Amino acid sequence: MGLSLQHYVNGRALEGPHPEGSERAMFALGCFWGAERVFWNTPGVVVTAVGYSGGRVPNPSYERVCTGLTGHAETVLVVFDPATVSYSQLLQVFWENHDPTQGMRQGNDVGPQYRSAVFTFDEAQSRAATASRGAYQEVLTAAGYPAITTEVTPAGPFYLAEEYHQQYLAKNPNGYCGLGGTGLACPVGVARAPLG
Repeated sequence: MGLSLQHYVNGRALEGPHPEGSERAMFALGCFWGAERVFWNTPGVVVTAVGYSGGRVPNPSYERVCTGLTGHAETVLVVFDPATVSYSQLLQVFWENHDPTQGMRQGNDVGPQYRSAVFTFDEAQSRAATASRGAYQEVLTAAGYPAITTEVTPAGPFYLAEEYHQQYLAKNPNGYCGLGGTGLACPVGVARAPLG
């Protein structure tokens, strides 16, 4: 894998260069195949890539991450245009597209690599993620859900996953997607939702 690796859906380089003014976000919400598709379909997202983050093993392989011993989570890197989509709106997409109360799993996918996490790049992202977690917890608690287990932690290294994982569900439209939300709306990001 090198700098020539292209996004299968929009043709942009996964590792840049990205348009001036672009910002980055990283989310883990279960199997990264479905998670990436949710974000590449979000207006204002420039490019997405899947990989491994949050662990302690450099340059891990998918097979090694699947052992659950690397500490890495399957993660989506999202490069976005903040003039079109806000970080809060991306948090709303994150919260509403998985069940953040399941601990080290999402549905039938079990292990620490499937945990819920927001990896933040600066203090503003950290504050926004923490505040949104609290707001969504109120909604979930009212509906009878247990405590959110999502970690909010500073972003560390992001290791690109193998090429066949990138935009997997565009290459394999009938491929497995275990992603599923709670069906409850998250009360963040709404104020700046794009019109029309």
